[in-house]
Amino acid sequence: MLELEKRLSWVYLVNLVFYIAPFFYINYNLIQYFWMTLALAAFIGCYYWIGRSHTTEMLLPIVLMALIASAITPLNYGSISMFAYVSFFIGFAYSFRQFLAGVVVLLAVLALLDHLFVKGTPYFLLYGSALVCAIGVLGVLDRIRRLTMLKEQRSAEEIKQLATMVERERIARDLHDIMGHSLSGIVLKADLADKLVQQQQYQAASQQLQELAFIARESLSQVRQTVSGYKHKGLAGEVQSLSSKLREAGFAVEVQGEVPVLSAREETAVVLILTELVTNVLKHSNGDEVQIRFSETEHGNQLMVSDNGKVSELDQGNGLAGIQERLAALNSTLEWQLSPSSFSFTLPKES
Repeated sequence: MLELEKRLSWVYLVNLVFYIAPFFYINYNLIQYFWMTLALAAFIGCYYWIGRSHTTEMLLPIVLMALIASAITPLNYGSISMFAYVSFFIGFAYSFRQFLAGVVVLLAVLALLDHLFVKGTPYFLLYGSALVCAIGVLGVLDRIRRLTMLKEQRSAEEIKQLATMVERERIARDLHDIMGHSLSGIVLKADLADKLVQQQQYQAASQQLQELAFIARESLSQVRQTVSGYKHKGLAGEVQSLSSKLREAGFAVEVQGEVPVLSAREETAVVLILTELVTNVLKHSNGDEVQIRFSETEHGNQLMVSDNGKVSELDQGNGLAGIQERLAALNSTLEWQLSPSSFSFTLPKES
């Protein structure tokens, strides 16, 4: 849902029609057209900048949007539509109290611009103030809606993880019961057959071996039935499991970013690589803090495992050769640094 909204973000730019309309009914000179077009391009750039930013990183582009709108107002009073975008993003990115403070500042800016430049045009301040307040409230509501969606998504993921853990426990119990009984029978038949062979009772020994083979086949069938339908818990589940192991070993663990959605082939490789990296931390790190970070770059999905341990040299025998081979199959390479140690790789985007 959120990805769809990002792809359709350009639709919301239609509200800039109030800014573009004066281009066609007011006689500007070429220099004025140039500055207004430049301001529009810079504003749209900030708009998409915000679209790619986390809420904690939106302050700078929001301020730049407000400055662009203020600077172009003396030429184009349609800049009130730009202030509406600024109000929306303030409501979306910040708490309600901060939103109210931001709206007060915007209204003060509108009043100042109206007093200095927009003389004889009463609709600018009145209409602009109403637009800023109304669109800002929409931003607040959108923020609440998205927070609710994320909370529901987390709840669904937690339920899914819990169901997976319950299923794994069921399989473990079933395997224990099945294999405990079957292996006891296999050991008994094997010992009996050995004694019969020693006593040269080959026909009886052959009978015992046939029964042993039957028990083994039945056990294999029961094991297959037990694990049928079992699904791998996936990268998110592995991250949770490995984080628990690290914490049990005394490490403070921080997981940053969203776990990416990968193909089955990539996910299997990443699970194995991540397991190996965490195993190396457990075996060799002298630190006490570990960070697992997922991020999306222009080149692809990046994963980094770092800790605050200090290492003077790197032993290539610590499973790194296997990691490099798996990454080579995915057109990627492992990068690392020492003291503090960190290992990272990027899975390239599909062309």
